[in-house]
Amino acid sequence: MGFRMGIVGLPNVGKSTLFNALTRTAAAQAANFPFCTIEPNVGEVAVPDARLEVLAAIAGSKQIIPTRMTFVDIAGLVRGASKGEGLGNQFLANIRECDAIAHVLRCFEDGDITHVEGRIDPVADAETIETELMLADLDSIERRRANLARKLKGGDKEAADQDRLLALAEKALAEGRPARSVKVSEDDARAWRLLQLLTAKPVLYVCNVEEGSAATGNSRSARVAEMAAGQGAGVVVISARIEEELAQLPPEDAQVFLEEMGLHEAGLDRLIKAGYDLLGLQTYFTVGPKEARAWTIQRGTLAPQAAGVIHGDFEKGFIRAETVAYEDYVAGEGEAGAKEAGKFRVEGKTYEVKDGDVLHFLFNA
Repeated sequence: MGFRMGIVGLPNVGKSTLFNALTRTAAAQAANFPFCTIEPNVGEVAVPDARLEVLAAIAGSKQIIPTRMTFVDIAGLVRGASKGEGLGNQFLANIRECDAIAHVLRCFEDGDITHVEGRIDPVADAETIETELMLADLDSIERRRANLARKLKGGDKEAADQDRLLALAEKALAEGRPARSVKVSEDDARAWRLLQLLTAKPVLYVCNVEEGSAATGNSRSARVAEMAAGQGAGVVVISARIEEELAQLPPEDAQVFLEEMGLHEAGLDRLIKAGYDLLGLQTYFTVGPKEARAWTIQRGTLAPQAAGVIHGDFEKGFIRAETVAYEDYVAGEGEAGAKEAGKFRVEGKTYEVKDGDVLHFLFNA
């Protein structure tokens, strides 16, 4: 089950530097000129979860396999991207393929790094990007509604439902609101997602600050936090330079470096966790002598669908799930101890999997 977060922003805000640190590679070229990233760079990163190592130690697992997220480094947007300025059309198509958007905003001063707009104003930068995405959505909606006209005349119900949702999005956008501000019913949720509107995607603002402000943020990141709070969006303060340095250090040295900088946790770990939360994801575990493994599911996923993340046959032939909560597994020092304590449960098809569940699925082949 793959989840993709697109890293977007104006040129020279630190997107590629951040991506390089995220993926521990130098795959994305970081340079002081616009469009240094011509093709989207894609990297998979492990979602940090200390529980996995604890479970592996108890079970004596030979291998630890964390769950993962995919990050896509998308070349810098510029004003006019919705009309094809810069490499606009290509960039917008890359964003459309992502599940969520991380807006990297420049919250630092550096005379050696030019700003495409000639000033440092992260809130204005965010508005520029949002405006371009909204304009692109309006253009897309106009064309799609025109294409639906013939089907609507023929009484096509599916076309009518699609047009109704497009109209809701168009109204919001015309009022200056992104599509994610539209509240749709549970019955419409799937059809709404299939519209793949750019501004319907959840947003996480990433404030890239100078090294000295990594722990506390600065006045610019405070303004972004205020903006994010008003939108109900997430925000993370990070120093891409620090993360780049951390990426080059062995784990023991990295921890010392973090402490010297007054940081308790790497900014990248906070970014990954924030992205995981933004997408409404949670983790369950499978544990045994061979491996301890984390699996990603949406919150509210039922047991058969959770089993299907491992293999489609598990969902099709689902019989039941045997489960122990993480805390009970640890307290009992394994499955046997949890059973003795009465914490071992057998659940059926209507069971909603909880974050941290340790699961074993029984199914018909």
